[in-house]
Amino acid sequence: MKAIVNVSLKAGVLDSQGKAVHHALNSLHFKNVSDVRVGKQIILQLDTTDEVQAREDVTKMCEEILANTVIEDYEIELVK
Repeated sequence: MKAIVNVSLKAGVLDSQGKAVHHALNSLHFKNVSDVRVGKQIILQLDTTDEVQAREDVTKMCEEILANTVIEDYEIELVK
């Protein structure tokens, strides 16, 4: 089973990397972009077929190491 974890900054947290990308896009004349938020994606290959256990394990991974839950949110997608 594969777990896809998308991590992004919480609303209200300044995204300096997103601002830099937004500025660069404007400099390159992409004027239809009103905001940019940059995040990260982590793909884990899990040796289990138990979705409940997989979600529990990946949630624990996110809470302990994959995301800084003070300033970041995460979403987990499980793929068979």
